[in-house]
Amino acid sequence: MTQNGTFTVPAIIDNKDVYFDASFPVHSPHSGSHLHNSTSASVADALTAVESAQKAFHSWKKTKPTARRDIFLRAAQIVEKRGDELGKYMMDETAAPEFWGSGFNVPLAADMLKDVAGRIPSIQGSVPIPGAEGKSAMVWKEPYGVILGIAPWNAPYILGFRAVVFAIAGGNTVVLKSSKTSPRSFWAIGDCFREAGLPDGVLNVIAHRPSDAHAVTKALIEDSRVKKINFTGSTQVGKIIAELAARNLKPVLLELGGKAPAIVWEDANLQNAAQACAMGAYLYAGQICMSTERIIVHKNIAEAFEREFMDAAKGGWSDVQVLISEAGVKKNKLLIKDAVSKGASIIHGEMETVEDTTTKMKPIGIKGVREGMDLYKTESSAPLYLSLWWTRKKRL
Repeated sequence: MTQNGTFTVPAIIDNKDVYFDASFPVHSPHSGSHLHNSTSASVADALTAVESAQKAFHSWKKTKPTARRDIFLRAAQIVEKRGDELGKYMMDETAAPEFWGSGFNVPLAADMLKDVAGRIPSIQGSVPIPGAEGKSAMVWKEPYGVILGIAPWNAPYILGFRAVVFAIAGGNTVVLKSSKTSPRSFWAIGDCFREAGLPDGVLNVIAHRPSDAHAVTKALIEDSRVKKINFTGSTQVGKIIAELAARNLKPVLLELGGKAPAIVWEDANLQNAAQACAMGAYLYAGQICMSTERIIVHKNIAEAFEREFMDAAKGGWSDVQVLISEAGVKKNKLLIKDAVSKGASIIHGEMETVEDTTTKMKPIGIKGVREGMDLYKTESSAPLYLSLWWTRKKRL
């Protein structure tokens, strides 16, 4: 829907594009320009999506595995056919480079659909042998019901599809709660399944304003019709969701943040290791869930590796990169400032560089990070790397 020349991303409920009373703007992280608006679900709107999923569950759980498989295979073909369109949504909303959007996220999402499609007919129970004479037993697998999927913006197709495909394949129905940053990318997930013939209500897609996040998420988790939660995102939010799920005795699957390390041992090819570590730290501005957050180097090759790393960083990872928000840049400059004030040193890049927009930041390399510095434990999600030199072999 277009209002006053501005496109508004709809929700998808019962396979229909739906517009709620409220909306919120979506801006380009790269330029700050207004891309479009997104319709914003209230608590009542979110529960309407749950109602749709609950109604659809009664018939969807009875569908034959081959019927589900065929829908998934058609959806994979549609994702491939619409690859440029989907890639553009992601690149506009998340400032992803083309290789990360159209070149990686979209084709991997299509492959995921094909892979899961091939597994669907293999879902089966078992016939255990009971201990008592004259008795028999059968294990019959039943789907849960309505599943709440919550996925982040940084890989909306990989993580968005992953949040729904296994649940749907098993006969469940899903409410997919989109990232506020990339609602059009998440809408496209529902639209591809809709085009593939997924029945009404099996997948419902909603987004909401940041100010409504707590109320909407709490209402969804507490609703008795929602049987399980699948969340990928920050550790901070994951703790809140895990607590809410626990209070309601509901299983929850979490993939949260971390400090993904690379380990460089003394017999490593230092040039190859340095290139790999630089790419791991700086690719997509360090905003990938497995981005290298810490490089652990054996003390015997620490100085030589540092020289190789600086060459690798300066050779291909010196250009300014775009983060998803100004808050991310501010957060990471504070992390660097804290570390430097406590004895760490910058070996690549400059902390005080001011870029032309507040979401941009040049890659930085920092060494000497120790316990007691905020950066030691805090996930940066930015183009940073930190290193700790090994002092005792027995630690590996």
